[in-house]
Amino acid sequence: DMDTIIQILARELGRSEAHVENVVRLIDEGNTIPFIARYRKELHGAMDDTALRTLADRLQYLRNLDKRREEVKSAIEGQGKLTEELSAAIDAAATLAEVEDLYRPYRQKRRTRATVAREKGLEPLAELLFAQAADGPAPEEAAGAFIDPEKGVETAEDALQGASDIIAERISDDADIRKRLRELVWKKGSLVSAAAAKEPEDTVYRLYYAFRSPLNRVQGHQVLAINRGEREGVLKVSVEMEREAALIPVRRAVLNPGAPAMAFVRAAAEDAYDRLIFPSVEREMRGLLTEQADEGAIKMFGLNLKPLLMQPPVKGFVTMGLDPGYRNGCKVAVVDATGKVLDTAVVYPTFSQRKKEEAIDALAKLIRRHGVAHIAIGNGTASRETEQMTVELIRRVGGDLSYMIVSEAGASVYSASPLAAEEFPQFDVNLRSAVSIARRLQDPLAELVKIDPKAIGVGQYQHDMPQARLSQALDGVVEDCVNAVGVDANTASPSLLVRVSGLTNTTAKNLVAYREENGAFTSRRQLLKVPKLGPKAFEQCAGFIRVPESAEPLDRTGVHPESYPAAKKLLQLCACKGEGDLSQLRERAEEIGLAALAEQCGVGLPTLNDMIRELSKPGRDPRDELPPPILRTDVMEAKDLKPGMELQGTVRNVVDFGVFVDIGVHQDGLVHVTQLPWRVKHPSDRLAVGDVVTVWVLSVDEGKKRISLTMKKPS
Repeated sequence: DMDTIIQILARELGRSEAHVENVVRLIDEGNTIPFIARYRKELHGAMDDTALRTLADRLQYLRNLDKRREEVKSAIEGQGKLTEELSAAIDAAATLAEVEDLYRPYRQKRRTRATVAREKGLEPLAELLFAQAADGPAPEEAAGAFIDPEKGVETAEDALQGASDIIAERISDDADIRKRLRELVWKKGSLVSAAAAKEPEDTVYRLYYAFRSPLNRVQGHQVLAINRGEREGVLKVSVEMEREAALIPVRRAVLNPGAPAMAFVRAAAEDAYDRLIFPSVEREMRGLLTEQADEGAIKMFGLNLKPLLMQPPVKGFVTMGLDPGYRNGCKVAVVDATGKVLDTAVVYPTFSQRKKEEAIDALAKLIRRHGVAHIAIGNGTASRETEQMTVELIRRVGGDLSYMIVSEAGASVYSASPLAAEEFPQFDVNLRSAVSIARRLQDPLAELVKIDPKAIGVGQYQHDMPQARLSQALDGVVEDCVNAVGVDANTASPSLLVRVSGLTNTTAKNLVAYREENGAFTSRRQLLKVPKLGPKAFEQCAGFIRVPESAEPLDRTGVHPESYPAAKKLLQLCACKGEGDLSQLRERAEEIGLAALAEQCGVGLPTLNDMIRELSKPGRDPRDELPPPILRTDVMEAKDLKPGMELQGTVRNVVDFGVFVDIGVHQDGLVHVTQLPWRVKHPSDRLAVGDVVTVWVLSVDEGKKRISLTMKKPS
């Protein structure tokens, strides 16, 4: 029931029950996570997006668990077998697995050896022997009475075999035995993998040709690699558990020492363990490991995606995008400061020296004609040669021209998508990706939202994940980023708007159509005129949509319209009249006293603090507080790297065994976990994609294209 669910959530998350209850109510009322996180802080004690999403996930699980408990109880009730003890046990089960264990004996089974034995009339014999009465008969004596050739029971042996099958199934269906064994195997079992072939070839799975690890200590990336190796038929995988140790709890639960039938029941119990219980527990353990590994990998994926989306924009400059290529040449697009396409071209710098000279001439003309300030180069094939050409181009043109290599992961996915065709019907696919590359430098978030987050390329094993769960988690990350930055009502694309709290595919498209028909929005209230955008949607989205053209200054900030009266009162109390005063807003507010101000404005402290932050820097972009991207004017090659050389680089991917850093040569270098300057459980505890770090070269293996780096300062 709901009260219990709220208690469980409060305990798991270490939050007060009142806060948890408020969040559950807000979610049930149809509020989005970004809205709850940003504009309802008083109600939940300022939990962040991540904590709120964890809460929403667990809420869903516990509600499903409740629903399943009810289904199981009514199914057993339907068979007339629901006792009070059983009902209480089902209510007390804390996981879906425990509920299913209790349901197991009552499920409709396929025909099993035990059902066949029951049809032969052997249930009474099984009951008699399983009771293990101290004065009971020996099994052979008891079996004689059940010989019945018509039913296919020819001999006493046949009768005993059938009775044993019935007893084995009954032991296997005992929820308590299963729960004990599950805990025991998790504590004491091992995951073991070996090469499937007698004489295996050297593959990426060679680490797992003779691998063994305690179940509860296997790393997520090992589980995912082993699962994939097994699927590809390279590895044989099993869970191993010392049989004698595992049989102790089984025997203890069913044996009555001294009874004549004890040896018989003991044999049936061992058969139950070997044939029914252990294979099933093994499947469960593999399932559990995979689920944990997936959750870990999905979390990692989200952690890597966030900083990638939040890369600082290089705004306000005419930018040239280069999509490098060999055979089909290098595609060129020039876009203005807002990302609108000004010009496109194709050059062939890799064909010959003469073609390279022609390319440089053509690009220099474009740069002068449009006043290009930055060049974005996609990091795919031929990006090396394109970078070399760009450096010569910069030397030739001079002035303030710099370039940056931009990840083009997913650019080709985007260029071939119906969305890109709608945006650029006049361009061929490759020119579209040159436009996308230029815009990725200008505003990474606005461009990357057009791509399915799974295609952005910052995870391990993304194709092995449960896809629906992965999409849900990554969509959550994209949504949090878009709402943290806010969007401009008059320039945002439908792809960006659809991620805004409270907007749907339909309302996002309607908003753009309304803008195209009626010209730029001039106030936030005007959003209510967009077809299908009603008061609830307005409440959810208004705070995240900025209207720079509005006469009301608050429409350009992250202050929610519901708080405008409070914001105006705040400015009045602090005597802020013009722009100049705003920078002193916090000092003045602190002189008066924040608690007193909050009370006079009729808001809580968290909301007051948010308002002060918004008003002191109206329309600020949280991305501008991050280290700016490294723009280069010169090029370096792997062969220029010497051990001990100090470099600045940008973290491109964080994985279990370390981080990959872009140091401006073609190949990202790896800082292995052991080369991090801190002791960390996981590299993501200290580093994120997009961090600018100082590294030192350890070694370069040009043949294998491997660059090893360290973040420990050489002494």
